Amino acid sequence: MVRGLVIKSTGSSYIVRLDDGSDAECHIKGNFRIRGIRSTNPVAVGDFVEIQTLADGTNWIKEIEERQNYIIRRATNLSKESHILAANIDQVALIVTVNHPITSTTFIDRFLATCEAYRVRAFLIFNKIDLLTDEELAQLDELRALYESLDYPTLAISAKQLEGTELLAMLAGKTTLFSGNSGVGKSTLLNALFGKELTRTGKISDAHDTGMHTTTFSEMYFLPQGGAVIDTPGIKGFGTIDFEKEEVSHYFREIFRVGRDCRFSNCTHTSEPGCAVQEAVIKGSIAISRYESYLSILNDSTEGKYRG
Repeated sequence: MVRGLVIKSTGSSYIVRLDDGSDAECHIKGNFRIRGIRSTNPVAVGDFVEIQTLADGTNWIKEIEERQNYIIRRATNLSKESHILAANIDQVALIVTVNHPITSTTFIDRFLATCEAYRVRAFLIFNKIDLLTDEELAQLDELRALYESLDYPTLAISAKQLEGTELLAMLAGKTTLFSGNSGVGKSTLLNALFGKELTRTGKISDAHDTGMHTTTFSEMYFLPQGGAVIDTPGIKGFGTIDFEKEEVSHYFREIFRVGRDCRFSNCTHTSEPGCAVQEAVIKGSIAISRYESYLSILNDSTEGKYRG
């Protein structure tokens, strides 16, 4: 068997970069599953795999090496199944927009909570700043201040006018997952980073100011200065999966920190007396948007009704 790195998923097959630098189209058996993970895609971009070539020349993935980490979300239509966005990554760049389209803080916080749960570093790229009004630029400043106060690095850019030096420095030598809602400009940003058209860009729907999907499958692109970027299809919502109710507060840095002062050690920060978190929300030292995102994930874990 030969070892390789999965660099593209097409839904029905995978492109694997072999150790000798060549690429091979590979398939998996219909019953191929990873123990302990009910996933719509048992093999993900970023996986290291062992492949076998049969006599007819077809290549089959036989084994997946143990993952260093992965980012996962609830599958769109199957509440008990998950979808793995990427595996074996160093960091996540979450591309968001204050407008055109609006990225909700709930989406941002759900994504960041998942990064916390799977111990993956994350930073935020606020794109399309060239399209913002003065009022929206003020909102951008508030959002950046909020997330930077929680030690999430942020960048504010226009992908169409990208100089890219700061972003390139953050990407160099690392494997970075690019993710975000449809229409936030991931494809435009990638094309600007590489100085050529890697992926198609799409138009924003005028009726709903939402993005049209342009990336159909996940793919890894290798940076000239070292490192790689994994581009993923735009996603509308982010359904968390396998979060235990008592652990959700651990994935919100400020809630976890303040929660140590609650009267009860098992406080859920919802209705208990002596809750330091609720008091901090009232005083404004914990942002109401973050607290509402926390409550929305608690709702996931109790009712399992979120669709992402």
